[in-house]
Amino acid sequence: MTDTQIDILKTATDWAKAEMFSSGFFVLFGLAFCLSSYCFWQFGKTDTAKAYVIPLLVAGAPLLIIGVGLIISNQMRLAAFPDAFNTDAAGFVASEIARADKTVSGYANVFRTIPIIIIVCAGLFLILKAPLWQSSMLAGDCHADGDYAGRHQCKCADADL
Repeated sequence: MTDTQIDILKTATDWAKAEMFSSGFFVLFGLAFCLSSYCFWQFGKTDTAKAYVIPLLVAGAPLLIIGVGLIISNQMRLAAFPDAFNTDAAGFVASEIARADKTVSGYANVFRTIPIIIIVCAGLFLILKAPLWQSSMLAGDCHADGDYAGRHQCKCADADL
């Protein structure tokens, strides 16, 4: 075993632990979205508030599922690292380098796709005025007065959610 191989084992272990830590935030945000959806369902009184139930659930459930899945898969990877490294150090190093390259190229795709999604949702939010459609774009104008002819009055201070 060379020092480089041992460094790659340590780096792979640190990377998996960091992925588990960051995946915890996926779980927390997924839970927050799902809890918000439940609260809008139980306590929402306006059409706008009720319109947020399904979009928040649709946003939260995948975050929760992805986060838990990443935590479980990284725990399994961490448990398999010592055996894989001791069995075939060169193969382990090659597979981790390939996995890291694939992950980094995936980040590039995400950073191209997310801005497009944001722009499309912002444009649709401006065009579509029904509460369900606006909440589906995961944006809101607090509590509109219901007159969608351009005279929105945000009544945040006295809004009934």
